[in-house]
Amino acid sequence: MKILFIGGTGIISTAISKKLLESGEHELYIVNRGNRNNCLPDGYKPITCDINDEAAVAFLLEGMEFDVVADFIAFVPSQLERDYRLFAGKTKQFIFISSASAYQKPLSDYRITEGTPLANPYWEYSRNKIACEDYLIKMYRENGFPVTIVRPSHTYDERSIPLGVHGSNGSWQIAKRMLEGKPVIIHGDGTSLWTMTHNSDFADAFLGLLGNIHAIGEAVQITSDETVTWNQVYKSIADALGVQLKPYYVPSDFLAKCSEYDFTGSLTGDKANSVVFDNAKLKRLVPEFTAKIRFDQGVRMTINNVLANKELQREDPEFDKWCDKVIDAMDKAVSEVKSG
Repeated sequence: MKILFIGGTGIISTAISKKLLESGEHELYIVNRGNRNNCLPDGYKPITCDINDEAAVAFLLEGMEFDVVADFIAFVPSQLERDYRLFAGKTKQFIFISSASAYQKPLSDYRITEGTPLANPYWEYSRNKIACEDYLIKMYRENGFPVTIVRPSHTYDERSIPLGVHGSNGSWQIAKRMLEGKPVIIHGDGTSLWTMTHNSDFADAFLGLLGNIHAIGEAVQITSDETVTWNQVYKSIADALGVQLKPYYVPSDFLAKCSEYDFTGSLTGDKANSVVFDNAKLKRLVPEFTAKIRFDQGVRMTINNVLANKELQREDPEFDKWCDKVIDAMDKAVSEVKSG
């Protein structure tokens, strides 16, 4: 197949690009600014430009048609409107990467299927993804635009440790706190259910949707079938680091109210909710798919890679101070209540 990726070097798309190139069975074009293309093996055809420069992209793609076009970096409807102008009539399948955070919050049923309503009043990111889906389905219904919508949940790779609460520099500072024997904040009481998906597993499922005639006009979620609690997530990370976990539990709404970080969206609108994904639809479309990497195994590979590469250890002293401040405030509140 002749395939075009918009992006191609993110957490999800890198794994997919690598597997496509390693197979040697497809012709892969990648549209991006070329900043991170060194993470990809040879064999793809680069189209180096800013996708937001529509005229430049149209010029570079003039006369070209594709079996599949996938946009990994669209977040608002105007970007999908641009994609429609660029690719309507020029691709047999257009894949949009949405988000499982678009599912309704709070959930009416912890088991999530593609039929679960889309409504998230807590997170603008999720509402934008919903609006993107609405636009594409309208184009499918009215104009026959061959859309497939893919909804990932929490997908991780070897470059960043997946966590619930971290600062703007990523998750390394939490691992550093663990290594230093300091307590780490876990939202709620750590017992809510969550699903982590390794990007290589995600890629296997995604490849089965490429050129799949049964996926046209459909929304499909791609996640692991494994369900873990946040306590298990943090314990697996501490075990991989070879240290004892010292959890400090803080209510999600408290974290949202006393932080400049967007914890209202990322916690109240996502990670604070228990979720269990039903992947029956995905397995009907891609019968051979099974997620193979258990979380404790996958996160150990991630941590080994992060520890081996200093550039992945981005410190965040401001977030570290904020954690200490939150923990101190909680301890003081407990002490004051006890003292009467």
